[in-house]
Amino acid sequence: MLPQGPGVFDLLLARTGACSRDASRGADRVIMSAPGNEGVPMNAIRRRAATAIALFTLCTSAAASDEQQLTDLLNEFLAGATRGDVATHERFWADDLIYTSSSGVRTDKARIVEGMRNAGDPATPPAIIYSADDIDVRLFGTTAIVAFRLVATPADSGENTRAAPVTYYLNTGTFLKRDDQWRAVAWQATRVPLN
Repeated sequence: MLPQGPGVFDLLLARTGACSRDASRGADRVIMSAPGNEGVPMNAIRRRAATAIALFTLCTSAAASDEQQLTDLLNEFLAGATRGDVATHERFWADDLIYTSSSGVRTDKARIVEGMRNAGDPATPPAIIYSADDIDVRLFGTTAIVAFRLVATPADSGENTRAAPVTYYLNTGTFLKRDDQWRAVAWQATRVPLN
């Protein structure tokens, strides 16, 4: 419940001359005199303003929550992809995924998961460690675009061999939120040329 009596809205409106007190109805009833709002009680205006502020706060926090969910999902996926975890791929990709690799090959979720299952022993230490930087999340309701730079860092093999260079890819994923779960439905990867 909003406080009664003069408040921020009362003081602001009184200062601008947009309202006046209705002495016949009590000190707490402020009547709007702005065009289109003649005779609207100040309490109704307060309720509308409080509702608008609550909705704005709710929408803003939901967007921040979705952005954080997508960022966390991406980072969890990259950690799982580093380990060769099939379950991570099953969770991340939507069943109707369209994936275009950096080599220009188009594939789908079933082929990606099958390839992960046939990739070898998941207990083998990873040869590449994946991470993301420059993450940019854009929300459009239940659709999101996630763009980032994928960093593929060769794992330290412990040998005294010349280290392979770090490879970078620009990735853009389109996500849909279905059944309260974000999943990638489209993916495009582009390898950044080595300098």
